[in-house]
Amino acid sequence: MIRSMTGFGSATTQAGGVEFTVELRSLNNRYFKASVRLPDELGGLEASLESALRKRVSRGSFTLNIRARVTAEAATNVINDTVLLSYVEHLETVRTKVKDQAVQIDLTQLLGLPGVLQPATDNRTLMESGRQAVPKLLDEALDHLIAMRTVEGQAVAADLLGQRDHIREQMTIIAQRAPLVVNEYHEKLAARVSELMAKAKLKVDENDLIREVAVFADRADISEELSRMNGHLDQLGELIDAGSAQEPAGRTLDFISQEMLREANTIGSKSNDTAISRAVVEVKSRIDRIKEQVQNVA
Repeated sequence: MIRSMTGFGSATTQAGGVEFTVELRSLNNRYFKASVRLPDELGGLEASLESALRKRVSRGSFTLNIRARVTAEAATNVINDTVLLSYVEHLETVRTKVKDQAVQIDLTQLLGLPGVLQPATDNRTLMESGRQAVPKLLDEALDHLIAMRTVEGQAVAADLLGQRDHIREQMTIIAQRAPLVVNEYHEKLAARVSELMAKAKLKVDENDLIREVAVFADRADISEELSRMNGHLDQLGELIDAGSAQEPAGRTLDFISQEMLREANTIGSKSNDTAISRAVVEVKSRIDRIKEQVQNVA
């Protein structure tokens, strides 16, 4: 079954004291286009993530947004004992050199000195955790996005098949009406010529009349167009039923709809009949609807 090009998927996990969230959105686009937004610490993953995305989807405009948030437990700063003791030893040395021996060392004040308090999770830890977690999250988000695209694709497929059935009904009307057009033209032409010849008291050559009707019949023959249109309608149904992510159907469906419109225009230009013209207008209206819908097919 065909898939829509619009969808959304997300996934979240924790690794190394960091919560990673991946959000993936897709919109219509004739080609593949990806925009990747991620923390600076994970900038080196951009190319590999885009490559992984391209392997599973082939058409659409994708926005991949990756966020990293240090968890509450990991956000607590830790004391660097080595740096703190270095400050204390230095202050003790200074205190022995001053006359006022009552000077007290306040450890809480020392915590504000550079290097004493350090984050539990540094950039290196964030990068290492992200390299392991983010690619798996992308696969999970893609699963959700593809599932949504499939559900929306079913609705699009139902509409496309409905439009196809309406076109088939109109094509049946056209096929049934086409042979009658030549007969009616023959009768009208014969009556008109006979009327004119009677006034002029002349006799029409039957061979000339037959030749004229034959020329009209050849010019108005739409049998090839009808055959090609039915073939396009058959192929349309086959693609809708068999379309998949591995074999994207969107571009092919777009091409078929253009060819259907071409055949409808030819039938309309060849027909010299009001009923056929009305049916052609209805067919072209349905084809326009198909063309609009296939723009959202992956």
